[in-house]
Amino acid sequence: MSAIPENVQAKPVTFRRFKDGDHKPLAWQQEIFDADHSHKCPTYVQSTPPCQGSCPSGEDIRGYLNIVRGIEKPPAGMPWQEYAWRRLTEANPLPSVMGRVCPAPCESGCNRNEVEDFVGINSVEHFLGEWAIEHKLAFTAPTVRTGKAVAVIGGGPAGLSVAYQLARKGHSVTIFDEREQLGGMMRYGIPGFRTPREVLDAEIQRILDLGVQTRMNCRIGTDVTLEQLKADYDAVFLGLGAQAGRALPVDGADAPNCVTATAFLKAFNDGRMRHVGKRVVVVGGGDTSIDVATVARRLGHIEHVHESDRPERVIAGHAAHDVAALSARQGAEVTLTSVFTIDKMQANKHEIEQALAEGIAIRGGLSPIAVVRDATGRATALRVAQCEAKFVGGRLEIKAVPGTEEDIAADLIVSAIGQAVDFTGLESLNNGKGGITADKNYQVHGQPGMFVGGDVVRPHLLTTAIGHGAIAADGIDRHLRGEALDKRPKIDVHSFDLMRKMVEKGLPTDTITAPLRGTDKSVGAIHNYENRSDRYVIPSTELFLGHFQYTPRNRRKVLTLSKEEALDNFEERMLPLLEAQAQAEAKRCMSCGQCFECDNCVVYCPQTAVFKVPKAKSTTGRYVDTDYSKCIGCHICKDVCPTGYIQMGLGE
Repeated sequence: MSAIPENVQAKPVTFRRFKDGDHKPLAWQQEIFDADHSHKCPTYVQSTPPCQGSCPSGEDIRGYLNIVRGIEKPPAGMPWQEYAWRRLTEANPLPSVMGRVCPAPCESGCNRNEVEDFVGINSVEHFLGEWAIEHKLAFTAPTVRTGKAVAVIGGGPAGLSVAYQLARKGHSVTIFDEREQLGGMMRYGIPGFRTPREVLDAEIQRILDLGVQTRMNCRIGTDVTLEQLKADYDAVFLGLGAQAGRALPVDGADAPNCVTATAFLKAFNDGRMRHVGKRVVVVGGGDTSIDVATVARRLGHIEHVHESDRPERVIAGHAAHDVAALSARQGAEVTLTSVFTIDKMQANKHEIEQALAEGIAIRGGLSPIAVVRDATGRATALRVAQCEAKFVGGRLEIKAVPGTEEDIAADLIVSAIGQAVDFTGLESLNNGKGGITADKNYQVHGQPGMFVGGDVVRPHLLTTAIGHGAIAADGIDRHLRGEALDKRPKIDVHSFDLMRKMVEKGLPTDTITAPLRGTDKSVGAIHNYENRSDRYVIPSTELFLGHFQYTPRNRRKVLTLSKEEALDNFEERMLPLLEAQAQAEAKRCMSCGQCFECDNCVVYCPQTAVFKVPKAKSTTGRYVDTDYSKCIGCHICKDVCPTGYIQMGLGE
């Protein structure tokens, strides 16, 4: 029998409620009081799973995974793929794009990590987005128009999200954007081999087909004033984005061949940049820096460059690299530096691995301290020093180590250390910190009817901007209807709606304003039902993890390129799951906080008190019931509930 290599840690494949060394009993509130029975009985508590609690756009992840896996059935005549896609897009209208580029914080929060590995949520989203494009699915247009008009400034993810949500609510929406095409950083920042333009165009067009109007090549503050918009529209949304790059804060950073990442990527995505210098140094550590490095690796360099065709002149808009077609292109030497060590870099781990495979040198723990220039003023190297970096009170502190300085030779230096908002013509909106201050509804402080979202609030992920847009759209809708802007829930996500399922089934419902404690007679939902989704994320400790078998993740096929293969290769690298793989991956979901019809509670109840709801009255989330005349409160149903949906209560 072969031994397990020392560098491979064996993963446990069984679950133990009590581990070696445990000696403390449960809290007395959870103990069984009198031998085999207690004063408690099962209650049914719907909670938010950590995937949804971690999703910045607030997708009902558990909901669409339960549809993909076959637990929640679609309406008659609708394919399950469409039903799952429609559930997903209630929160996020760009699933095919996000399924490719989102770093998936939902997967980091997934409780399945306590069993073996997270559920590949992002890959299932990718599959559903691709299926919808292939089958030309469209959003359902509203049947009633409100007559209200909203101006949306910026056609990036935040602006597209708010336009989509408002159009579905029946409002007229016009997007103003200074560029020729919509998409913001999805088009002018992220390279096309990560977000194929035909995919981006398809998902944007679906939003426009709801009746959304556009005014392109129109900059607010220059071509049109903000005061004009406020006079002509009933509400205004500011999705300005942060598309101005930050220069390196070191001496010599004003060298002509020391540029920002946003300028570099825009020149590439505009089709103007065709090659880079022989030695490229990228400073960053986030996803944008990886994008710059991989683009530079693909573009390569040419031996004989005319002065007017230098990369920095192209980035500044002075020339096009037609000379590249006439000269042999070679691979550029690309180095990416970060103040963090590689294992602590903020970029997606998968993208880091791909960059390393493509021959990009990544050096962590280095801080730039100066740009070395020649007699003409051009940068020839980046001077760096070893450093220690950490966040203290939300601020990044960097301590350089004296005596560790070195120069990294460079023909082009790209700063990918952050982005800034261009407030030209809109200076009055600047809160003094380079952003716009807003409340929890994303209404601009002190300006009713003006809302904001995306990087102008807080530079973060694309999916964060989508979430901002959805919340702002709710606030705008209430403002247009003359309603007060209520306090947002603590956990602000789209969640499973049991009442909607009961209406779909034709079952009677009552208005539920409080937990249904002490009754097994209610027709409003189910006996002792409580929805805590707005305030409680269920942890793995509330689940019976022993129910779940060790099941490896179904992984997407990713084309890993070598150093030579990456040169001039702009093909997409990530392929979607096949249908059977998507279904198998969805079945790995543990449905945290909601019943997934495993029958454990029915099988293991020693009193036969727990039983299945008759099929004519059952729905998703309303699958089991309890006969309290038989229940003795033994807690077994709770102990064997894999999802934590069953809690013990009643009588406290």
